[in-house]
Amino acid sequence: MLFNSFEFIFLFLPITVLTYYVLAKRLSVEIALVFLLFASLYFYGYWNPVYLVLIVASIIVNFFLGRRIGIASTTRKKTWLVAGVVLNLGLLGYYKYFNFFISNVNAVLDVGWNTEKIILPLAISFFTFQQISYLVDAYNDKCKEYNFLHYSLFVCFFPQLIAGPIVHHKEMLPQFFQKENLSPKLINFAVGISIFALGFFKKTVIADSLSVYVSPTFDTQDSVDLIQAWGASLAYTFQLYFDFSGYSDMAIGCARLFGITLPVNFFSPYKSTSIVEFWRRWHITLSRFLRDYLYIALGGNKNGSFQRYRNLFLTMLLGGLWHGAGWTFVIWGMLHGFYLVINHAWRWVLKALNWAPKSRGYFAFSWLITFVAVVFSWVYFRAPSLQRANDIVLAMLGKNGATIPSGIAYRLGKIRHVLNELGIGVGEGSGSLLMGNTIWVILAAFIAIVLPNSAQMFSKQNGVLFEKPGAFPMQNPALNAVWKPSLSWSIGTACLLATGILTLGQISEFLYFQF
Repeated sequence: MLFNSFEFIFLFLPITVLTYYVLAKRLSVEIALVFLLFASLYFYGYWNPVYLVLIVASIIVNFFLGRRIGIASTTRKKTWLVAGVVLNLGLLGYYKYFNFFISNVNAVLDVGWNTEKIILPLAISFFTFQQISYLVDAYNDKCKEYNFLHYSLFVCFFPQLIAGPIVHHKEMLPQFFQKENLSPKLINFAVGISIFALGFFKKTVIADSLSVYVSPTFDTQDSVDLIQAWGASLAYTFQLYFDFSGYSDMAIGCARLFGITLPVNFFSPYKSTSIVEFWRRWHITLSRFLRDYLYIALGGNKNGSFQRYRNLFLTMLLGGLWHGAGWTFVIWGMLHGFYLVINHAWRWVLKALNWAPKSRGYFAFSWLITFVAVVFSWVYFRAPSLQRANDIVLAMLGKNGATIPSGIAYRLGKIRHVLNELGIGVGEGSGSLLMGNTIWVILAAFIAIVLPNSAQMFSKQNGVLFEKPGAFPMQNPALNAVWKPSLSWSIGTACLLATGILTLGQISEFLYFQF
């Protein structure tokens, strides 16, 4: 079930919230949690009921493994942990990478193996990582769960089930038993609906409007020039951000209706002035998982610079492969691993020179080079094939020259001659597509780079918005009751919801569902 659907907004969500609080007040918290668990399973199975068997089996097995790890002797803990990690990664590998493996074997060895296409179960990447983190935390005695209902809800809680944020057991589950969360509160509904409305607008209005300028370039084999390539790449850069951050906001808003705090998952990543900062602001919960359970497990930065750079590169390479079974995702991960290595090496140089640049020009250049590097990497993330990604990147570098639509060129007058001297020719067709793309990209860029993000809108510390890089917390500041609803904000929220609802007739899916 999609968040941006009539069924979810007008039926599933209000019925679930109302029934949950009624059961918690009239009967007991445990009965309310049982209802919420089954509601979450219904939410998951709405897309394809067959995969309910998979997620339920995964929950049962991991709950058993977590209990064994919790009560096992020191020598046996590691055995159970390794078994759990291998089992989870094996399941993920089969569904996500088996077809990719077979296709590459056929290409290299020309053996002609034929297999039925395996459909990727919804959210398997997210609930697999979440359960692996639980097993590792159980091994490190950071959490223990002996109640199957509670553990199941930790995995299945519908706001964060499909695409995160990826949460720790100790972050979310205890909140269900806090006394103040067992009854509905006006501030929870005000903040929850407002954050949901912001995310809803970001997804259905901004992201979906940008999508129409992406597919004509990425999903064809037609040759493209510099302007087309950059236009589509910038459109996708902002489409992906508003699509995924919009979903995360909707997830945070839905959870808040139950009084539950979910961590911040995006914090204006396109404001970053370095790749290191970008990964502290983009998909924050995944970055935390990769750092805590992969980078540190590989050795982190304990054994010198070379080992540190190697571990950074391997972490991002595997992170890229986690996103999808394809060479384009491998290249995307390698690019970001390469970016991080260069970024950390540059920081080492600055430290060795005892130079701390503070000029606006330096930070403007740092922002620009970071943003451009991210845009180039998104081409590989989006392109359906490595060949198509390379074609678009080469076009962005000017291989195919540049043309502007004739409808625009004929209105430029003498400027046309200047453009011709620069190698910019006149192409066929009208300029409506180019103009529409430009308008939406500028609007999206203004919102993403200039305006405060959703967490900042709802949080003030001593009257000052969070702005210093690294100062933003994992815990969502919107959950602190410092924000007060007002009439103007209520009107604005209603307008965002109404505008988003008007788009529900069009076909739309969240981009990260495929990962």
